Amino acid sequence: MKNRLIILTMISTLFLGSCEELLEPQPVALLIDNLALNEAKDVPSVRVGLYASFRSIASPKVLAGDFTADMLIHNGTFSQYREMSNKEITPSNATVAALWGNIYGTVYVANFILEKLPDLSGVEKSIREQVLAEAHLLRGYAYFVGITSFGKMPLVTTTDITINKNISRSGIEEVKKLILDDYNYALNYLPETSINAAFASKDAARAAFARFYLYSGQWDKAELYADAVIKGENYRLEDDFLKVVFTDFTSEAILEVGYSAADDPGTSSTGLNNLFLGRREIIPSNEAIFTLSSDESGDRFYCISFSFDNLNGTDNGWSVAKYGTADEDNNNIIVFRLAEMYLIRAEARVEQNNLIGAEEDINVLRTRAQAPAVTAISQAQMREVIEKERLYELAYEGHRWYDLIRTGRAPVIMPAFSANWKDYYNVWPVPQREMQINPGLVGDQNPGY
Repeated sequence: MKNRLIILTMISTLFLGSCEELLEPQPVALLIDNLALNEAKDVPSVRVGLYASFRSIASPKVLAGDFTADMLIHNGTFSQYREMSNKEITPSNATVAALWGNIYGTVYVANFILEKLPDLSGVEKSIREQVLAEAHLLRGYAYFVGITSFGKMPLVTTTDITINKNISRSGIEEVKKLILDDYNYALNYLPETSINAAFASKDAARAAFARFYLYSGQWDKAELYADAVIKGENYRLEDDFLKVVFTDFTSEAILEVGYSAADDPGTSSTGLNNLFLGRREIIPSNEAIFTLSSDESGDRFYCISFSFDNLNGTDNGWSVAKYGTADEDNNNIIVFRLAEMYLIRAEARVEQNNLIGAEEDINVLRTRAQAPAVTAISQAQMREVIEKERLYELAYEGHRWYDLIRTGRAPVIMPAFSANWKDYYNVWPVPQREMQINPGLVGDQNPGY
């Protein structure tokens, strides 16, 4: 299909302007000329397009998760990151616009596949089932990121321009239903294993379910799906945590956004490596450095690094070490990995008062990190242990803000980090440009913005 109009979004990620500012995405109604699904030979390229759109969610989602919270501070010149660091986020923030736009870029390509592929002749049944399942999973994941970042979201399930150009936000429960339907379809039809973690498998769907139910507080189901991944034995924890930091496609990777030298985020103007190391636009917060330096963190400390050469002015000399360049082996961004499944199962067990089981899961990760073992204590104390353990283990993978919001801990943690923190930062604003171009969004901005 040629010259399709994308309403509500722009597929590309942010790009650098001629000087200091990151430009916001161009107004939507973007013409896409490279999506064609008219015959069987088009399926591989459209599948690549689906994963390319999905990749674009990864970087702004990491920034949302760790920069909206207390893990990162601004060290450069871009106003969008100054806003995030100062906890003064506005609807015109370019990173906010990028995440929203890239979510709907993925949704659009997934919808395109779901509309066209079922009736396309000449496609092998197994290929058709797999690509449709991938479209469902990645659309569901995109919407999950959407509702956990923005709250209510326009529920776009078609590529029809007349429908999409004026569409209001749907309630969270309605969007959740679509997410679960998408995940169920994916689990039924994805292959049990994939060629590598750049492509979705049944375990990617199980991991998505586990995180969904964790966020929903459905502890028995969160434990069930996390347990299925752990016991499935398709993955194993790396013996050395440094491999998680410095290596792509580790033995515990369930789903990663994989990059080539041509689209490597470390070398692009918006890549994490460029922001964390190249420009040093964003650096670890002193609070994060202190926490990650604790004995309980163990080897997880190595997700950050220090150089005296960077120590000057307001620069504390510390850097995020997780994201490299094209000539390094850690430029991928993790979506799901096995360690998170242990953390999900541990938290679900605590909430079901299985403290011994939770202790066992935490100590698996503590042992790998060469950190002291934890002893099961009270339920309240184990909740605190798991909160810290998630910070140690998942640092700079984009989880912290979402964890503080879903557990209700943001009002305790965030005002101590920033005097500017407001409760309405529990969700990001709807991007200003989306409010301007979509009449269905007028008057429905998130409160406080």
